[in-house]
Amino acid sequence: MQSFLLLLPDFALIALGVLLRRHGGLGEGFWQGTEKLVYFVLFPALLFNALARANIDLATFAPLFLVGLLTMAGGLLLALLGRPLMGLDAMGFASRVQCAYRFNTYIGIAVAGKFGGAAGVATMGALCGAMVPFANMAAVGLLAHHGQGRLGRELARNPLIIATLAGMAFNFSGMSLPAPLLPFLQRLAEAAVTLGLLAVGAALQVGNSGGRRIGAFYLCAVKLLALPALAWGLASAVGLGGLAFSTVVMFAALPTASSAYILAMRMGGDGPGVAWLISATTVAAAATLTLWLSLLAGRGA
Repeated sequence: MQSFLLLLPDFALIALGVLLRRHGGLGEGFWQGTEKLVYFVLFPALLFNALARANIDLATFAPLFLVGLLTMAGGLLLALLGRPLMGLDAMGFASRVQCAYRFNTYIGIAVAGKFGGAAGVATMGALCGAMVPFANMAAVGLLAHHGQGRLGRELARNPLIIATLAGMAFNFSGMSLPAPLLPFLQRLAEAAVTLGLLAVGAALQVGNSGGRRIGAFYLCAVKLLALPALAWGLASAVGLGGLAFSTVVMFAALPTASSAYILAMRMGGDGPGVAWLISATTVAAAATLTLWLSLLAGRGA
């Protein structure tokens, strides 16, 4: 119950986003503008602020990144093994595979702030930022015949990657942020979490999953149950503990990123099917994230 109450405010914001999108009369342009503001301005500011001021221990971050990468690779492999369950053509299947390992950074940062405070935000931010290029490369790779040449440009222009690299570079430089800049960045960071979660709710869609329903449920189970269990085992094997252990398990338990839908649509894939999976994993994550947070609390992580 304590874990559920801890996550309740964040999922209440997602639910509010759903209601505002459907009954708030704000219009499609408002939500498109909000998503762009969060993605290109607010969230990069949050990542830079957290990483620039964090105490980054490379001895801890290296195994953390390794576990995150291996966990995503495990999700990709499990999704590929489940193809006989899908009942989809090659393009439909390639569109949905990414839903087994891509992650919603907005929810990740919000959850990390709950169990780890500022240090949790910095650790989750660094992990998500480091994993974004690999998630994009894997997703685009399966859809390569529709836009292979755009991969390098998309990665180089990704604001989350740029903010992550800039924040870590500033941190390693030994410099300090000017005092007047700190409250400015903090205000942007606070807005990023709230507006980001509202945008997640606004993006949720209902409808038919397409293909075989068992295949859709399989991908949801891989993302929300199998991957956190895999991350737990890998983190234990490499000796991660404390905040790093909790962060990588919760990272693995995050629902699918809304950017998976954008990529599928841009490259001629199965957008509606991906949208259904994003919505299903986000709704189900209210229960599964509570479960994993409870298990971590019982472990004392």
